[in-house]
Amino acid sequence: MTQGAGQGPEVRTATLRDFRVPAYVHETGPYAHSAVSVGQNTGMPEDAAEPKGYTPTQRDLPVVNRGDTLQVPLSPELAPDPGTPEGLGPLYVVGDVHGYLDQLVAALQEKGLIDAEGNWSAGNARLWFLGDFTDRGPDGVGVIDLVMRLSAEAAAAGGYCKALMGNHELLLLGAKRFGDTPVNSGAGTATFQAAWLLNGGQKTDMERLEDHHLQWMARLDAMVEADGHLLVHSDTTAYLEYGDSIEAVNDTVRETLTRNDADECWDLFRKFTKRFAFRDEEAGSSAVRELLTTYGGTRIVHGHSPIPYLLGEVGSEDGENGAGPVVEGPHIYAGGLAIAMDGGVTMAGKLLVCQLPLNK
Repeated sequence: MTQGAGQGPEVRTATLRDFRVPAYVHETGPYAHSAVSVGQNTGMPEDAAEPKGYTPTQRDLPVVNRGDTLQVPLSPELAPDPGTPEGLGPLYVVGDVHGYLDQLVAALQEKGLIDAEGNWSAGNARLWFLGDFTDRGPDGVGVIDLVMRLSAEAAAAGGYCKALMGNHELLLLGAKRFGDTPVNSGAGTATFQAAWLLNGGQKTDMERLEDHHLQWMARLDAMVEADGHLLVHSDTTAYLEYGDSIEAVNDTVRETLTRNDADECWDLFRKFTKRFAFRDEEAGSSAVRELLTTYGGTRIVHGHSPIPYLLGEVGSEDGENGAGPVVEGPHIYAGGLAIAMDGGVTMAGKLLVCQLPLNK
C-alpha cells in the first residue's frame, strides 16, 4: 500500500501548529487543569483563572513520572486471551492514525492482521480503531478506505474491524458540511473550515472525500465496551454530558450530526477535543472510575492525547530539547485504570496496534 501520489511519510518533531485546537481542550469542573495560550507566555501563576480562548503549549503539557508508567512489550501472535468469550478471536486496538497510511499498513502487518497485499488475514480476530483517521498526515482518505475495506473482509472471515468517532472526524465532517459558516465558539466567532486547516487539514483529503466516506464517518460510535474495556477516543469526561449509557451516548452523537446544526456540531466537536482528564493520579483515577461506573468496564482505553506529551518527552517550544519522542508501547496510568494509545505518529512517534488485555 502506498500513500498519496508523490507524498512520502513526513518524519519530524512536534510543532505548536501540530497541537493547536480551538479554545476548549481542557476539562472544566472538578478535573480541570490550567494552561497558557498558543503563542503567549503570560507569566500567570498556576492557580490563576484561565483566560478565554487559549490552548496548551508544550511547556504547559503534563509530565507523568516514569515510575507511574508501564511500557508493555506486545506479542505478535494472534492468540486469544484465556478470558475471551467463546467463539471470539483476540481483541486489538489501534491508536490515532492521522493520515499515515504506510505506517498503519506496516503496523497491521507486524501483528499479523493483514497480509503482504494488505488484505485481512486474522480470521475471527477483532479490531477496533480509536478514531482520528485524517489530518496532519498525507493520506487520510486512504486510511478511511482501508478501514472500510477491512471491515468487510474481517466480517466475511468471522471477525470484525470497527471504528470509533474521533474529534478529527467531527472536524472534517464540519468543514465539509459548514465550511466558513460562522459558529458560536464561546470565545468569539469561529468556523469549521478555519479550525480544520489550523489542525492539519489536508486539501487533498477534502478533494477526495465522497458521500460514502461522509456517511461512514457520521455513523461511527462514540464509545463501546469490549471484553471489559471501555473504548473511547478522547481522554475526557465530556461523554457524561451525552447520556448515562453507551447506547444513549452513541444515539445522541448520531442525532446531533443528523440535525446538521452548525452550532450543535461545533459544541460536540469542542467537547470531544477536551483532554487530560485522567492525567492527575488521584483526580484522574476518580474521573476514570466515574466513566466506568456509568458505562461499564474495568479499564478505559483511549487515543487523542499523544503519549510523548503524557510522558514529558517533547522538547520545549523554542527547541531546547531536540531529541524526538520515544514510544515503545501504550501508556498505562491513572492507577492502572487508563491505557493511552496515541503513540504520537505525527511527531515521528509510533503508530500503536496492540492486543488487549495488557498486563497491569
